[in-house]
Amino acid sequence: MDDQRNMKTVYTVVDRGPGKSFWVRVGVGFVNKDGSWNLHLDAVPTNGKLQVREWEPYEKRGDPPPGETPPGPPRSRPRPQPASEALL
Repeated sequence: MDDQRNMKTVYTVVDRGPGKSFWVRVGVGFVNKDGSWNLHLDAVPTNGKLQVREWEPYEKRGDPPPGETPPGPPRSRPRPQPASEALL
């Protein structure tokens, strides 16, 4: 439990226009006994900005664990038209 209290999640915020920003997880961080931090990045943000937040287990976040599909109805895909109808 002590390790979980010292764990952090590292994000970068990508702006995609007015009112559209996405939080992208880029790594994890750990607080050392002396108060310093170690950051382990899987990616380097192009904007040079990092957000470090408290780590939350998947059960508390509501996100499915990696590899599992989120709950909900499957998305329908448009049906392709036969070539003869597509030209009309």
